[in-house]
Amino acid sequence: MMTKLCGWERVSFVLLHVYVLGVCGVVLGAYGFQFIGKELPCPLCLLQRMAMLLAAAGPMFIINRSSILGSDPKNDLAIGFGMSILAAALGLWISGRQVLLHILPGDPGYGGEVLGLHLYSWAFIVFATILLVCGITLVMSRVMVIKTKFERPKMVSQLTFWVLGIVVSTNAISVFAESGTTWFLPDNPTEYKLIQESKEFLKERSLKNSSESQKAS
Repeated sequence: MMTKLCGWERVSFVLLHVYVLGVCGVVLGAYGFQFIGKELPCPLCLLQRMAMLLAAAGPMFIINRSSILGSDPKNDLAIGFGMSILAAALGLWISGRQVLLHILPGDPGYGGEVLGLHLYSWAFIVFATILLVCGITLVMSRVMVIKTKFERPKMVSQLTFWVLGIVVSTNAISVFAESGTTWFLPDNPTEYKLIQESKEFLKERSLKNSSESQKAS
């Protein structure tokens, strides 16, 4: 069984990993604003993060299928990048809506800036870039498809999978901490509701125990 990539197959395999890790890097950068800059993401920001991670799931799917015997490489490529296109189109719409919400002259925008642009403006650029990359890859699918199968996943593929998994898990925990036990977030969140709810619960529990102790005495 051949396990060595060469030519365009090697280029395609490397670019798939760059794609996944690049998207994870963008989301990690947003975490920097959230946890270091203490800027809580709004509901639209969270939806954009989710769309980015869904877009990264497409090439990760193709990478995983490269070690499965009997799979159709062309079909895997189409499914993977089709998933990314759908996710990127959704993210483009969400980020575009947030851009339009703050497009009026004098509007300071939401959150901090990077090189003069807010994060949702950069998200719009990222989603547009993802669509462009997916389109070019599908046009060149004849040479970009990875036909070689591996006996087991490559170490770099396993690391990429774990990086994506950790970022997805961290995002889920972050959303839960910010929303708490409610289904909806305010447009401009200022606190982690889960922490606030925990404090209120412990306070009520303490007052209840104190009241019961006084009655018992």
